Order: sequence, then structure tokens, then C-alpha cells
Amino acid sequence: MIDSYLVINSYCQLYTERVIVISNARCINMLSSLFCVVLAFICCSTLIQADEKIGPWNLTKLKQVPEMQWVDQTGPVHSLLYSGEEYQGHATEAFAFYASPITLGKAKAGQTFPGVVLIHGGGGTAFAEWAYLWAERGYAAIAMDLSGHRPPDPVYDATTGLPVKNQASRRAGRTRLPNGGPDQSHNEKFESIGGGTDDDWPYHAAANVIRAHSLLRSFPEVNAEQTGVTGISWGGYTTCLVASLDDRFKAAVPVYGCGFLHEGESVQKPSIDRLGQRRQKWVEEYDPSSLLVHCHVPILFVNGTNDVHYVLDSYQKSYDVVPGFKQMRIEVKMSHSHPAGWAPQEIGIFIDSFCLNKPALPVPDQLKDEDGKIIVTYKSDLPLKAAALHYTTDEGLRSKRDWVSVPAEFNKNQITVASPPGNANTWFVSMTDERGAMVTTPVQFQPALINNE
Repeated sequence: MIDSYLVINSYCQLYTERVIVISNARCINMLSSLFCVVLAFICCSTLIQADEKIGPWNLTKLKQVPEMQWVDQTGPVHSLLYSGEEYQGHATEAFAFYASPITLGKAKAGQTFPGVVLIHGGGGTAFAEWAYLWAERGYAAIAMDLSGHRPPDPVYDATTGLPVKNQASRRAGRTRLPNGGPDQSHNEKFESIGGGTDDDWPYHAAANVIRAHSLLRSFPEVNAEQTGVTGISWGGYTTCLVASLDDRFKAAVPVYGCGFLHEGESVQKPSIDRLGQRRQKWVEEYDPSSLLVHCHVPILFVNGTNDVHYVLDSYQKSYDVVPGFKQMRIEVKMSHSHPAGWAPQEIGIFIDSFCLNKPALPVPDQLKDEDGKIIVTYKSDLPLKAAALHYTTDEGLRSKRDWVSVPAEFNKNQITVASPPGNANTWFVSMTDERGAMVTTPVQFQPALINNE
């Protein structure tokens, strides 16, 4: 991209110089010469600019509205197909569920809503109940499949009218799309690296999410300037990628997913290490640690203390490299699944605060450890109802460690609690407002990185 801009700038400079020469010969005064220079500048500015690219992704093209067709619009949750990236020499299409307050019969045509993009995790697919959940929240929601498959049509409970839970969780019920993109096995996620990118699952996953976002923004009932994205596990990983690539989002919430998968105890590390000489290329192109440095979309990281897939220290490193607004919600021993991943109310509250200007989550500010006490200042739109210190003294695998939680005092935008014991190696402070919405400070490790000023 940089080289392309240099070529264009050089061409513009040459074009301007030629116009100036002509103007000096033909224009009768300095005003005429100045007019010619301005004309040259206008001509240069209208030249076709280079596409915006980060890594292998052409963002200019991905931000264009993809072709699509409705598959079914009869139920509360509709289904559709939209065009994806080329795979193995042929065009592709991706399947998605779509729901809004209008499709649920809770709003009339002509009303507009914020939008949300929902990204499933490894082994998952588009979930109708997830799109329905967000439509009930007042959003237009799109949930796409990122494995080249189509899940079964939604089934609704005869009594409640709600989508039956977990109906698409089994792979046996899904069908391969004739023009589907890559599947989501480890082979497509890792082993394909090298050569072209058209067979790399991370490339297709991020591209298809951005395409889904472009499509969602084009719907007349969607407020294009009020959109968020959230994803679970590998979907959280992908959320980290797209929040770093697509600056049109107003908020992003990766659940579990993070970067630095090539380090520490991540279960993905052996697959990355086996790449040998291709390892560094995968890290540079597809590990979120290489992309989150571009993330200026407000982002909330949601994870548990003992997650085996996205380990706590890698999670903190991912948080640290984000230059924009960021928050964290770490839950002691949070379970790892799709339902557990879309359950925390903080996901909706965070996105609401940026898309609907609703009360925000509490924001921890300065943290100090002095005179045997941990002191955390904070800001909150709503009063707190609880705060606590969480720490572990265990060693060994992080996924196996036990945690101790100690209630903390809070008053006048300040939390106070006794410092963790000297043998504590990992700790953080949580705060919960009167809605029950919880956030945490960044995770502290020994040697503790604490502001002692």
C-alpha cells in the first residue's frame, strides 16, 4: 500500500510541475499560474487511490456491499446467502441468519435499529437463537457460518415461540454449501499458511465477517453508524481481527479469544510450532497480537481465569497492545461454551453504551499498592454494589489453579482492600454496579506491575 501511494504522489508531483511549466509560458499573471496549480492538485486528487489494505485483507473491497439473496423470510429469524472470497479458484457464498425487532413482529417497517455481528466459535455455526436474542434486545443481528456450511432451518418452541436452544450445535445437522469456503479444522486454520491466502481459514473468516457487516449496514432498518460485533472462542479470536481491521464498528466484545497464541500454555501453540519455517508468517498475518496494535474500536475483553484455550497471561498481553479504549471482564473459572459465551449481560451493556448512548460499564482508573492496601479509583455511571480482590497462589498450569476472592470496601469512587499475600502470583480487582454488571482491573502478575507513585 505504501509503495502504491508513493507512485501516485510522484505522478502527482510530476503532473503538477508540468502544469506549472505550461502555466508560466501561457498564463499572463501569477493569479493564472496559481489557478493552474490548483487545477493540477484537483486532477491529482481525483486519480484512483490505492486500496486500503492491512495484511492480506483488501479493506476497500470488503467494505463494499456484497451480493446476497434471501433463502427464507417466513419465520422470526430469516436466512440468507451472501458472496464471499474466492476459494480454490471459485467464488464462494456464506450462510447467515438475520433477525430484527421487525422480523420478530415487535416493530413496524420504517423503524431503524443498531446492528450487531455475531461470530460463532470453533465447531460452531450460525445460531438462530443468538440472532433472536439480540433482536429482542432491539438490534438488527446477523450471525454467519464461517465453515462453508448451512445449519438446519430454525425450529421454534410451540409454547413460547422462541428458537429451540442448541438446535445447530451438532455438526450432523449441517449441510455443505455447494460454493462454500474453507472448513474450520486445524488444517485450514494453520497448515494452509504459505503461498496464497485463498485457502487460509483466518483470512476467509475475517473477510466474511467484514462482508456481513457491510451487508448489515446496507439494510434500510439498520443505523449504519451504530454497529457492534461480538464473538465466542475462535469467534472471539476473529472479533479481535475484525475490530483491528474494520473501523466502522462502534464497539467490539471478544469472548475468550485473544492473541499471543504462539506463546505460553495455549492449546493452539503446538499447532503453530509445527509450522516450522512458516510459523512466523502465521503469527505476523493471523495472530491477533500482530493486528490489535491497529485497534481503535472500543473493546471489552471477556474471559475466565482458567480458560485453557485463551490463557490469562496471553489475554492480558492482548489487552495491553490495544491503543484505543479498552476494558476487561475476568470471571473466576468462567466456563467455556457458546451459551456461556453469550450469557454475560456486560456484552450487551458495553455495546449499548456506544451504540445507544446508554449507561456505561464502570471504568477502573488508577490502581495502587501502598501500605499493605490495594486502592483502585474508578468512574461509574451507576453506584457499585460489590467489589472484590481475586488472587491465586497456585503454580503450574493456569487452567488448574484455584482462586481466592476477598470482598473489598468501596466509597466515593475508590475501592480499598488488603493487598494479596506475598506468595500470590496473579491477581485483579473486580467491581459490580447495581445492575449486577461486573468489570475488572487489568490482571497483575508477579513481579506485580503496579503504579506505586
